[in-house]
Formats: sequence, structure tokens, C-alpha cells
Amino acid sequence: MSDRHNPKMDQRPGSNTEKDPEEWVSGDDPMTGAQASYLTTLSEQAGVEPPANGLSKAEASQRIDELKAKLDL
Repeated sequence: MSDRHNPKMDQRPGSNTEKDPEEWVSGDDPMTGAQASYLTTLSEQAGVEPPANGLSKAEASQRIDELKAKLDL
């Protein structure tokens, strides 16, 4: 077992886990399958149309955040 520290596992405010999606290096990549699935589920729960398949990772993340806020999750 390694004793090396993994900084990506830090949950401090301002760490890389708190980056704005617009600042993501891969934010322009197409959304992942997991994001698409979660967006579909949240959209159904919120009673709205699921988004079209052209979203980027950053756009999908922002839409997920909006739906979670709407659903009070």
C-alpha cells in the first residue's frame, strides 16, 4: 500500500473538485453517458423534456445543477 497523498482527493473549498464547469479543461467534450442518464432521470422527475444530445460536459453539469435545485436535492 502506498503512503503517497493524492491531492485530487482533497475536498477543501477551492480544490479542483470545486471548479466552475466553464473552467474545466474537458468542459467542451461531449457529455458522458452517466451525465446523459442522470439528466434523463432528473428531467423525468422534474416533469421537463430531457435535453438534446448535443450538450458538452460543462453544459450537462450546469443543467444537472439546475434540475437538482428545482427538485430541492
